[in-house]
Amino acid sequence: MFGSLELTQLQELWWLIASLVGSLFLFLTFVQGGQTLLCTVAKTGPEKMLVVNSLGRKWELTFTTLVLFGGALFAAFPKFYATSFGGAYWVWVAILFTFIVQAVSYEYRRKPDNFLGTAVYDFFLFVNGSVGILLIGAAVGTFFTGSNFSLNEYNQVAWQHPLRGLEAAFNPFNVCFGLMLVFLARVLGAMYLTNHIDHAQLTARSRRAAFVNLLCLLPFLLYVLFGIVTISGFAVDPATGAVAMEPAKYLHNLLAMPAVPGMLVGGLLLVVFGVVGDTFMGKRSGIWFGGIGTVLVGLAIFSLAGYNHTAFYPSKFDLQSSLTIHNASSSHYTLTAMSYVALAVPLVLAYIAYVWRAMDARKLSEADLVDADRKKLY
Repeated sequence: MFGSLELTQLQELWWLIASLVGSLFLFLTFVQGGQTLLCTVAKTGPEKMLVVNSLGRKWELTFTTLVLFGGALFAAFPKFYATSFGGAYWVWVAILFTFIVQAVSYEYRRKPDNFLGTAVYDFFLFVNGSVGILLIGAAVGTFFTGSNFSLNEYNQVAWQHPLRGLEAAFNPFNVCFGLMLVFLARVLGAMYLTNHIDHAQLTARSRRAAFVNLLCLLPFLLYVLFGIVTISGFAVDPATGAVAMEPAKYLHNLLAMPAVPGMLVGGLLLVVFGVVGDTFMGKRSGIWFGGIGTVLVGLAIFSLAGYNHTAFYPSKFDLQSSLTIHNASSSHYTLTAMSYVALAVPLVLAYIAYVWRAMDARKLSEADLVDADRKKLY
């Protein structure tokens, strides 16, 4: 089946698979977003415990999906993995550090004789949800603004900036992209808390937080969308593989792929509908509309960056070092073998859905905080 596909078809298929995993990760950042709301929606000790334990049941899913996203890129597009992680390593080390302190915080914040105190670990959770997501957004923003690297004839990467990837956080477009993801995560986090916690005051504050953060999200979203449709992009000549700057390249991509603007607009409307339903209609299902909408928006963004003869990891230092889904991919044999393995992904997703349903079958309430086995509580 997959062996009969052309290499270009397999490359496009695996960019779609990697984009889907990356988009699912964006949805699961509701955990990080909820962490940043800990000190605003929760006013008492029991309320903070409700928030932390609600999110603590899902934090492994976010981290696992991030690792899966990196693994998919490593297997399908090894040159990108080697270039980005081998050259821009400081930004990835910083991102990894924020996820390490997240794991440590959930593990130790309520341990006996905790000399740091829960407040310190709660601050670590805030760092993970704000700085961590901001840096991830800045890294994704370089798909459109470019990075400072060059490759020699042996594909050895030379990074041309001493900050080794952290310089991306000083580009206005990248920063706005990161802040857009931070506020989107906060919106999703507020809607998840509304859905999962049975507590009148917390629910009311979470509804307000979802709406307020949606308003905060809008200016950064508009800036990013305006930038995408106006900036010059890194176009690839399909005949020679040469990379050149093309005015309004991503606008051309939007017009050339009608499904992409459909996913983008539809996804944004679903996020807004989820917030409006929760905030003004008393619903609790906004997280599902917002989650599906986030996945659609993520797919649209990754499609704009990688398809239609576009360099998805462009070099602004040396245009011809830019990476595309064609020159950065694995061999036909590797992509074919991986495609057969990927057939098991629906089974994994079904298992995750089953476990999720089992964990969230009942709303979390203050009664659940009274537990003889304290190890079950974060």
